[in-house]
Amino acid sequence: MAAGIVALAVAIVSIATPPPDPIPLVTIHTDRGDVAVGLRIHDAPETVCNFLRYVDAGAYDGGSFFRTVVAATDGNANPIDVIQAATPAGADDPGTGPIALERTRDTGLRHLAGTISMARDSPDTATSSFFIVVKDAPALDFGGLRNPDGQGFAAFGYVAGGMEVVRAIQTLPADDEQIERPVRITSVKLMTELPNQCRK
Repeated sequence: MAAGIVALAVAIVSIATPPPDPIPLVTIHTDRGDVAVGLRIHDAPETVCNFLRYVDAGAYDGGSFFRTVVAATDGNANPIDVIQAATPAGADDPGTGPIALERTRDTGLRHLAGTISMARDSPDTATSSFFIVVKDAPALDFGGLRNPDGQGFAAFGYVAGGMEVVRAIQTLPADDEQIERPVRITSVKLMTELPNQCRK
């Protein structure tokens, strides 16, 4: 009898608690090739949903990877290897407004090679511009000093395919980190269902 009650309770909880959303996948189509990205909806939901709002609106279509940072030539005391992208309106595109910074201290994510993360100035100012890490960059995590405030950046996904495209973009000729011929983003498409958390 007791075992039956426990089984019934478990069944009720299972019905009341929907399964977690699967990892959303997007494809960034560029004139240099495609990059597939998995989004860590369970770890950085606000940042993922913010990114997907721009994807759904087609805001990145016609944008570009415009910036490359190479540690070997980076004049910063905390050098990194990344490429940065923006909408057609540029890295300062206000978009739908700034979002709260989901710190790596809280999400448990790290800026390892292949991580996608949000660009920002001060905390809670990220809007639409994002970057992809080419080599491990702990200076971008919480406590790292790539940004002097030490709050780090909001990692929210990972490259699931096309890392060779990312590396090729990083090596393009650049003048003071600005890629001489920016790599055009033709479109960014969500390849899976929109997570329930982003349907609000």
